[in-house]
Amino acid sequence: MTGKRENDGSVNEDRYSKRLRVAAEGSSPSPSPPRLGFENPLLPLANTYSDDEEEEEYNGRSEQCGVRGGNNGSRVERNGHGVEEEDDDNDDNEGHEQKGGQATRSRLVEVRRDCPYLDTVNRQVLDFDFEKFCSVSLSNLNVYACLVCGKYYQGRGQRSHAYTHSLEAGHHVYINLRTEKVYCLPDGYEISDTSLDDIRHVLNPRFTKEQVEQIDKNKMWSRTLDGSDYLPGMVGLNNIKETDFVNVTIQSLMRVTPLRNFFLIPENYQHCTSTLVHRFGELTRKIWHARNFKGQVSPHEFLQAVMKASKKKFRIGAQSNPVEFMPWLLNTLHEKLRSSKRSSSIIYECFQGELEVVKEIPKNAITEKKGNGDNQNGAQRTDGGSEHDNTIRETSKMPFLMLGLDLPPPPLFKDVMEKNIIPQVPLFNILKKFDGETVTEVVRPHVARMRYRVTRLPQYLILHMRRFTKNNFFVEKNPTLVNFPVKNLELKDYIPLPTPKENERLRSKYDLIANIVHDGKPEEGLYRVFVQRKSEELWYEMQDLHVSETLPQMVALSEAYMQIYEQQQ
Repeated sequence: MTGKRENDGSVNEDRYSKRLRVAAEGSSPSPSPPRLGFENPLLPLANTYSDDEEEEEYNGRSEQCGVRGGNNGSRVERNGHGVEEEDDDNDDNEGHEQKGGQATRSRLVEVRRDCPYLDTVNRQVLDFDFEKFCSVSLSNLNVYACLVCGKYYQGRGQRSHAYTHSLEAGHHVYINLRTEKVYCLPDGYEISDTSLDDIRHVLNPRFTKEQVEQIDKNKMWSRTLDGSDYLPGMVGLNNIKETDFVNVTIQSLMRVTPLRNFFLIPENYQHCTSTLVHRFGELTRKIWHARNFKGQVSPHEFLQAVMKASKKKFRIGAQSNPVEFMPWLLNTLHEKLRSSKRSSSIIYECFQGELEVVKEIPKNAITEKKGNGDNQNGAQRTDGGSEHDNTIRETSKMPFLMLGLDLPPPPLFKDVMEKNIIPQVPLFNILKKFDGETVTEVVRPHVARMRYRVTRLPQYLILHMRRFTKNNFFVEKNPTLVNFPVKNLELKDYIPLPTPKENERLRSKYDLIANIVHDGKPEEGLYRVFVQRKSEELWYEMQDLHVSETLPQMVALSEAYMQIYEQQQ
């Protein structure tokens, strides 16, 4: 003890001598530190989300009350009040970062059921469809939504933006957008009240397996806060800016039952780290949720994930094509969902079929390509390759997610009424491309004659009509109408199909469930989609926010661009 006191004394003497030395040096002029050319009013609030002061305050209260840290997440209720021990969720790393080999300190948060500010919650202004960014700092870490004005703020400590907003605006109820816990600021206690459960369900819609199984049997309408009615699954999607090509694609995929059911339960893809997968799942749950505050959904967060995953190939403000977007989306979701390169996914289980492709390549075409210096691999034979006369024949198997159908060219002349004759073609005529006998001429990568035959049918068949052709000057649209059946499309009558295995039945009959249509000029037109509601077998026309019931006959009279057929069981 004596040695320790002596050491303490020497330390005090050293500190005293340093103070004298600093005071002496302070009398001489010294250059002042450089000043910034501007003052940032947000700088004091920029990096103060660890809430150390609030944490110490709560720890001090717990020690005064004689409550020590115990099991995480424990809660003690006394007469409607409680104390909950939790990690510091105001931390940048959300309470799980290890600092200097030690975990962040836990604190005790009071839990109350009797909050006097619950009547200030305004559900009319709440919108959880947009990205979870603080409206002041633009950070997505530890964001809270003000349940009075609907704005997003970061943190809830004494130096945070949410805390400041609660003092300036007098708004006191906030929900953590990640943990769904509700707090009262500036008091800092957690609110435990079942009246807030509807807000949690809108923030993060959830379904049980039993609800998912009954979703196609539900005929009940839901009511929004403004008193209007909507059908779950038949809600409109905001066209943020020229994003109708995304909206019609999403509305079409929502009719694919196995795909929809898979994404309605987040546990099915909780192992996946892809933001695109989770945003697609959130959008699916919001579209089919029966307790929405509004009758429409904004796909803003999903579009942000699409822009990032596609490296801005598909982005807000740039019109694109659903025929290009659909295969990109399906292939990207498949790559992100499968656990290994050999494993499959719900995407391929629904949409993947197989084609047998026979390619006949003239020898002179290959020779010309080589003479031009192009190193082509077209002359390499695949399985079943053979050589006849002046052609090389290659036979291969090719998986597909979508089949492209060629339309006959439109007429060049007008009729006596000076109007263009709009031709019509039966769907069965253009399906002959896949009968294994019809020859399709291609010029890239070299001139060849192709024959296609379907060897395996998918559960959901996607067809698209090649309406647009590009040349060096402009894009031309083919207005030819395709006559197709809405129900009972029997493929075996028009294209040869593989013989089913023993104890299996050939399923070659399909029903239409979605039909995407393009209206207007090639580069200025709009997209809309006809979809079927299974619970009532009714058809609806959907164009962004516009949703209306229609007749099946109107579906067949449209300029079909892309269709999804469901295999009959």
